[in-house]
Amino acid sequence: MIRCVGCGAILQNDFPLKEGYTRNLNNKLCERCFNITHYNKYVKVSNKDYTEIIKKIDGNGDLILLVTDFLNLYNLDEISLKSPVILVISKADIIPRSFNTEKFFDRVKCNLNIVDMVLVSSKNNYNFDLLYNKILEKKRSNNVYVIGQTNAGKSTLVNKMIKNYGEGKPEITVSNLPSTTLDLINNKINDELNLIDTPGLLDEGSMILEASKDVLKKITPKKEIRPLSFQIKGWQSLLIEDFVRLDLENTNIVCFMSNDLLVRRVYKNKECALKKYDLNIKKNSDLVIKGLGFITFKRDSKVTLWLTNGINYVIRDSIV
Repeated sequence: MIRCVGCGAILQNDFPLKEGYTRNLNNKLCERCFNITHYNKYVKVSNKDYTEIIKKIDGNGDLILLVTDFLNLYNLDEISLKSPVILVISKADIIPRSFNTEKFFDRVKCNLNIVDMVLVSSKNNYNFDLLYNKILEKKRSNNVYVIGQTNAGKSTLVNKMIKNYGEGKPEITVSNLPSTTLDLINNKINDELNLIDTPGLLDEGSMILEASKDVLKKITPKKEIRPLSFQIKGWQSLLIEDFVRLDLENTNIVCFMSNDLLVRRVYKNKECALKKYDLNIKKNSDLVIKGLGFITFKRDSKVTLWLTNGINYVIRDSIV
């Protein structure tokens, strides 16, 4: 049984429409990973039961790296784990420079057994020595599992660890497309550490799962986020592209999301084709649009939120 080094699927040459297909079983990559790597061509596959995978991992009691990022840090308690966890906040390069890391860590609250938190950037090789040393300090065996939501940067992080501390060549397929990794992938870094990459946890209601490739590129920040502040006097609407609208009155907000998105004000009240939610949001709370980013409210506010059907939101205490 040979697995694709890119996504972990078992290689097979009988069923072209199923995962792991390759025309030649001597290939290292399945056809899907080859197309992602060389042509940025993506083929969606059916979802697996990720809950069962996480239960199996948790039953081992080994150290787990839970990878998330600044924009999508809102549902840690939806993951049930008893094992020790290092919370890894990836993509530090997109976080505004004015951001206070210590205050941020203090505001991260969840019921997981978090033994440490580390902010990293695979793009800039930031804090990887710190993360590596914490892994060696906290691990219970050489096996350390890497989990997180799809598109959180797990596979990129593992490839960077291989490059920095291993002797092998990074080969895991990475992409900003969801569900690139399909099964467990063992990566022996050295004699002290084996990192096991896992499929991304699918976050229902996230734009990442629903967006086209073009929209996905636009909502995924490529550089430091510049927060957008709005002082709303009287009644106004705030439009984010054509998939989010906020009807607001006499409030102050700050938007944290990709600066490639078109955000504009509108002063005419009219119905639209999006799904409507009437919300009461308290002062110093974040309205998270799953997969897109979040909006911090500086005052108690009544808000009418309009979203593309299938996209969900979360309201939480502010993390900034």
